[in-house]
Amino acid sequence: MAFSKGVGLYQRGLTIGIDIGGTKVAAGVVTPAGRVLARLRTETPDRSKSPKVVEDTIAGVVEELRRDHPVNAVGVGAAGFVDEQRATVLFAPHLAWRNEPLRDALRDRLGLPVVVENDANASAWAEVCVGAGRDAADVVVVNLGTGIGGAVVVDGMLHRGRHGLVGEFGHMTIVPGGHRCECGNRGCWEQYASGNAVTRDARELAAADSPVARRLIQAVDGDPAQITGPLVSGLAREGDRASIELLEDAGTWLGIGLANLAAAFDPELFIIGGGVSEAGDLLLGPARTAFRRNLTGRGYRPEARVVPAALGNEAGLIGAADLARDTLPRWRQGRRQTRLNRPSTRRGARGFRRRLAP
Repeated sequence: MAFSKGVGLYQRGLTIGIDIGGTKVAAGVVTPAGRVLARLRTETPDRSKSPKVVEDTIAGVVEELRRDHPVNAVGVGAAGFVDEQRATVLFAPHLAWRNEPLRDALRDRLGLPVVVENDANASAWAEVCVGAGRDAADVVVVNLGTGIGGAVVVDGMLHRGRHGLVGEFGHMTIVPGGHRCECGNRGCWEQYASGNAVTRDARELAAADSPVARRLIQAVDGDPAQITGPLVSGLAREGDRASIELLEDAGTWLGIGLANLAAAFDPELFIIGGGVSEAGDLLLGPARTAFRRNLTGRGYRPEARVVPAALGNEAGLIGAADLARDTLPRWRQGRRQTRLNRPSTRRGARGFRRRLAP
């Protein structure tokens, strides 16, 4: 869409962000300040469906949202491996995407600039721009869900690695020879600190008919298969000792993994997101303790803060929308100039957004 005198700076900065997961497609029109003006949510097509069926779904939500908003670009956050050009989904575990040229397919269909990004990178970008990391330039984001994903921001820039695959933290080996992971290896971090790990341990405790699991067993009418992570978190908040200890165990493993990441990346801030993080200090308290205990050089080095994410379920679409803004030449030029003029590239980028934000 061409800019005209009748379109203000506010409208020129509007983009659509899309967050594609295994069960849902969430989309929104987002301002430069990170405010979501309009939202749509629909189910993700069955993973057995062709890539075109998923593209049809994406195109449909974009067309509906742009009907009432003069958007200029589209950002897509996809759960999977995205190449370094932010164009091709190399592999998506929950969808039928294998080396799928998603950017070009959507760009040709929509007539808009399109960026495709890993969903964890998109969420992390939102948090460092307008969320929990807005005052930090070197950040590691860890998302705790069914597995563990994440992203790395260095001096205000997303660090993707040579092949665009940075952030697969969940598959670091924490316990050699430990629990078998779906990736085929043993002892992966997500087998100990993810939502699936909490659920597995709770079900095993209940199945053993342990007296300490009485509340858990009662809550599911004696059927351990009905135990979920949110149930454990809820009972822990009510004071159930077994549930508290399950979260403490997961938090301890989380802290051990964070100490490893600190040794590798030396961030100033860890942001913990995802559904499991909603347990709050029941999880993050033990995580901070284990992090300090296992931190290399503890007592002789600055210690990164560990904080919960701020943007919740909308982080992915907010971040994808903002990354799409870099396809706009005027926006890109302004960001480049502020990066040249300021010591922190991310703070410079945010400063530019503030000048254009409504």
